[in-house]
Amino acid sequence: MTILTSIAITSPARAASAANAASGARAPRLRVLMAVIAGAWMVTVVAEATGTGSLLHHHALIEDGPPLWVALALFLVAWQVMIAAMMLPASLPAIRGFTTAAHLGRRPGLAMVAFLAAYAVVWSAFGQLAFMGDVVLHHVVDATPWLGAWPWLIEAGVLAFAGGYQFAPNKRRGLAACRHPMSRATTAPRPGLGAVQLGLEHGFACLGSSWALMLVMFAAGFANLWWMIALTGVMVYETTGRHGRRAASAAGIVLFSLGLLVAFSGLQAVFVVGLAWK
Repeated sequence: MTILTSIAITSPARAASAANAASGARAPRLRVLMAVIAGAWMVTVVAEATGTGSLLHHHALIEDGPPLWVALALFLVAWQVMIAAMMLPASLPAIRGFTTAAHLGRRPGLAMVAFLAAYAVVWSAFGQLAFMGDVVLHHVVDATPWLGAWPWLIEAGVLAFAGGYQFAPNKRRGLAACRHPMSRATTAPRPGLGAVQLGLEHGFACLGSSWALMLVMFAAGFANLWWMIALTGVMVYETTGRHGRRAASAAGIVLFSLGLLVAFSGLQAVFVVGLAWK
């Protein structure tokens, strides 16, 4: 009886002690991550305040910038800052869950690096596709004078598309995966392939949820502070807020309405110019 009582008392104590130890070991890495996020926002604020952010805008890099491979490299550097500032805050629940699972293993630090690197690769690939797609779009606009005269068509189209995507099934599936992250991380992931696989899975889930919002951010350009704040707020609340799905729908309505407003303003300007020529 004494032995059973001792086990009943000491087992919870040992479990609590192990949990506290794991929590204490996780804290430094999470603090480093928060410092990275804060540093990314600081870089963005400085770039906006000094006007240097415009030099890394995709339009400037493509039209009047260096050779394409240099422009792409510069853009990807700036894109990493935007990922750190905007996407890492929305992924903090997943990162915490992964960190908890990783601390069941022997090399949690290496596992965390592998997870974050795989996550960054997914978003970097999307950024590269967006940049190269914009290169093609610039050639199309240059070859289509009427489209060059009506640039608001592209702006309205991006906003309206992003708003409509907020209601797409793929968006809902990705958002559900982001709101309930790391459900498969029930055991300690291996520092190599296991951590990379989980990072890729989470990256693709977030990409499915937020790629249209980040396309708006791409169109707005690097260090466009107000768009960064607004879209980060939307993505963080979608992922962590109590009414995340409702917030996604509300953001979709707002973005679609902005697209219509831009289109209406552009058409109105065309109409006014047409009257002036008569």
